[in-house]
Amino acid sequence: MSVDGFIADPDDSLGGADGNRLHHWGQEADGETFRTDGVAGQLMAEYNATGAVVAGRRTAEITDHWGGSHHGMPIFVPTHRPPGPTVADQPLVTYVQDGIESAIAQAKAAAGDRDVLVHGAYTGQRALEAGVLDEIQIHQIPILLGRGRRLFDVLPREIELEIVRVIDTPEATHLRYRVKR
Repeated sequence: MSVDGFIADPDDSLGGADGNRLHHWGQEADGETFRTDGVAGQLMAEYNATGAVVAGRRTAEITDHWGGSHHGMPIFVPTHRPPGPTVADQPLVTYVQDGIESAIAQAKAAAGDRDVLVHGAYTGQRALEAGVLDEIQIHQIPILLGRGRRLFDVLPREIELEIVRVIDTPEATHLRYRVKR
């Protein structure tokens, strides 16, 4: 996320003219491979240790459902509409039409004792509103984008957070919060 709260450009690229500016902290110089060493490697290992993913429809479709598998894990997409025909060929992708609570519950069941990763601003906001999001992790990049898609554009109320971890690097400040209930 940029310092001014954006997670994507207005055209839904991932931040910056090259479409990946907000992810440089975790990437090798080739811009395709994620780092496996240092802080970035530690955070990517945590990311890849999740057992299931809940992703908003917009995010899932922009990424073409990550090819049908998000780092080998099942993907649950909360939505009000049925999936498009291409999802039929992606057995690890499940469209959930009965709410964010159901999508999170199904993802937790699929993940077993591992964490569930939530992708997408709108989906994260709905999970916060429903009280089913336990933690928030933000990789804050030292850049001001000035416009785009905000991570916390619309929240139902003030939500208290407890700091769990802060890791500061030259490329990003990595913040992890627990949602207070």
